[in-house]
Amino acid sequence: MYRAILFDNDGILVDTERYYFQANRMVMREHGLDLSAEQYFQFFLKENRGMWHLMEARGFAPDNITRLRSSRNEHYASLLASEDISIPGAESVLAALAARFKIGVVTSSRRDHFSIIHERTGFAKYFDFVIAEGDYALSKPDPDPYRVAVQRSGFSAQECLAIEDSPRGLQAAKAANLACWVIPSELTRSGNFSTADRVLSSIGELPGWLLNS
Repeated sequence: MYRAILFDNDGILVDTERYYFQANRMVMREHGLDLSAEQYFQFFLKENRGMWHLMEARGFAPDNITRLRSSRNEHYASLLASEDISIPGAESVLAALAARFKIGVVTSSRRDHFSIIHERTGFAKYFDFVIAEGDYALSKPDPDPYRVAVQRSGFSAQECLAIEDSPRGLQAAKAANLACWVIPSELTRSGNFSTADRVLSSIGELPGWLLNS
């Protein structure tokens, strides 16, 4: 049934979401705000609002927020280059699926961060294409990233399967008329995934479902 698998990156292929949380939390703590895991889930992984409206409410000017964002990005890049970002079994799953399906990645990540991640993992050899920040007009939960990915795949939406870990990713995939399977991460387990076509406990379950059907 499916001919292309469209993977989210952070939280699915690599364990990087917690470091993005840490980078945002560090910047906010330096300015008197303590970003909780619950707030991060709500603002980043559900609403896609980020933390900047919290800073604006405290009177931070746009120029200051631009500097904070730059500081956050630098700290996050440092964490990506130095910390353990592996998800057990992810590479073996990609290797197995790439032999049968076209593999795409649909991510909200910046290209520079994505490059740091996969220079370390070596996963790029499994990807037929990558849709990242700058390749679409609006990010998840808007369906635009997945619409671009479907077009890039060369297949119909019905022939593509999205693999996500967050409510905003699920919302984006479903709005693009895709089937979507969810693998919740530590940060997203409290999310509502009732519209998912399937909820799995780990990436290692994918070959059993996809290669034996």
